[in-house]
Amino acid sequence: MINQKKYVLKLLIDAGHLAYKPPITPFDNLVKLPSTGNVSFTNVQAYRRLIRRLIYLTNIRLNITFYVQQLSKFLDKPTIAHYNETFRILRYIKGAPNLGLFFSFSTSAHLKAFCDSEGDTCSDSRQLVIVLVCILRISLNPGNQRSKEQYQRALVKLNIGK
Repeated sequence: MINQKKYVLKLLIDAGHLAYKPPITPFDNLVKLPSTGNVSFTNVQAYRRLIRRLIYLTNIRLNITFYVQQLSKFLDKPTIAHYNETFRILRYIKGAPNLGLFFSFSTSAHLKAFCDSEGDTCSDSRQLVIVLVCILRISLNPGNQRSKEQYQRALVKLNIGK
């Protein structure tokens, strides 16, 4: 089991959010995060440090990766709304500080990665969005022909396979 419970608890204590109730979701989808037009956050260094610490957590906490990436777009001029959403992610992490990755010794793991560089552009920043898909296949019985066939069918459905 790979987790970062000690790191998460230290992060929550440093941010002063250990006593808060965790939300159900890491991000409020109703909140728009424009790059301009909101009250600027004055302590940019604190925002950058918090985002760096959250980026480190994304190695194990894959469920917050997208949201941290969205907030990291605003490192140069964060607003109060960005800072509040960052603290929402912290409170969400508090709900399950033990969450991590479990790898058993008796399994066989295979990693495949695919990249689509002909992606779309981001509506907010007009930058190119590149799609990266990583598939980690873990099978209890690596020689099982049925699991190999199911895996190949899944790749074809995603238009990734042969």
